[in-house]
This record gives sequence, structure tokens and C-alpha cells, in this order.
Amino acid sequence: MHIEISALESNNTWTVTSLPQNKTAIGCMWVYKIQRKADGSIDRYKARLVVKGYTQVEGLDFLDSFSLVAKLTTVRLLLSIVAAND
Repeated sequence: MHIEISALESNNTWTVTSLPQNKTAIGCMWVYKIQRKADGSIDRYKARLVVKGYTQVEGLDFLDSFSLVAKLTTVRLLLSIVAAND
């Protein structure tokens, strides 16, 4: 957990600010995972700090949501339409 917090701070992931009036902070939680080698022995322990996004209300906390990546099937469909229309 200390390594994860240090990495977030060194990358300037966030800045500490005061919370505006009549607003509530979004919570977060730690997610732990054990990575194993092919033989089943423990390779390393991982910890990630994740936000509890399910506490947000559409229209109140956010207006739009966006997909950060295009799915490969979408790209293939677009290319096939372009090829079909020459």
C-alpha cells in the first residue's frame, strides 16, 4: 500500500483541496490481489486504490460518461463499412 501511495504522489495523480460546500466526497477502497507464478507459488502481492464510482448519481455528480478505448470489434466494423463503400 505504501508503494502504491508513493507512486500516486510521485506521478502527481491528485492534489489535496478543500471540498466545496454541499458536496460529499467519493469514497475509495483498497483492492488486494496475489499474483502467482506458473507453478502456483506466490510471485508478489498487489494493492490498488480504487474509487467507489457506484456512489455517484448521474445528472448530479456527472453528466456524461465516455469509453476510454475502442473495442476491436468496433474498429473492424468501421473498416469493413469503409471497404464496402470503397
